[in-house]
Amino acid sequence: MKKLVYTILLYQILFFSSIEATAGNLKITLENSNNLKRAYFAGGCFWCMEESFDKIRGVIKSTSGYSGGMLKNPTYKQVTYEDTGHVETIEIVYDPTKTSYKNLLKIFWKNIDPFDKYGQFCDKGKSYRSVAFFQNKMEKKIINQSIKELEKQFNSEIVTLVWKFDKFYKAEDYHQNYYQNNFLKYLAYKKACQREEVLNKIWK
Repeated sequence: MKKLVYTILLYQILFFSSIEATAGNLKITLENSNNLKRAYFAGGCFWCMEESFDKIRGVIKSTSGYSGGMLKNPTYKQVTYEDTGHVETIEIVYDPTKTSYKNLLKIFWKNIDPFDKYGQFCDKGKSYRSVAFFQNKMEKKIINQSIKELEKQFNSEIVTLVWKFDKFYKAEDYHQNYYQNNFLKYLAYKKACQREEVLNKIWK
């Protein structure tokens, strides 16, 4: 009988210790989340931009969505076929102790055509224009300085837009992680768009 009581007590101790440990881990996660930052970029197809940033050390998560326009809670159809002012945008959640806004901006440049004012690659139209969004004076300064350096490097005007960030609207669920969930379709699209070929010519 005593053995049974001790066994029950041991299970209770282990159970509550497990709860405390889980709560402790959750608390640590929540505390860390307060230190995370967000960055916003538009580089044409947001599926491709997600793929480009997800593999970067320090990037916690990327989300496809819309930003830059006035219409609240826009749909993909509205953004693509109507003049909402929005562009396909990704929200990047990152750990500033592992990467920086300046580094993310470099990744952004290397994955777009900064000389195309009509869109990106095979996607043309206002919603596919490239945009570097800034949330504060420091980010704006970093973007403008980066543009000056690139224009000097290429001896050509950078037409990527620089906009003050306002609001981000998450895109429909089927757009999230599209490059993973629909790998073959995504691969076919990216190949037909010749995205990698163009990027290799620009950033060789």
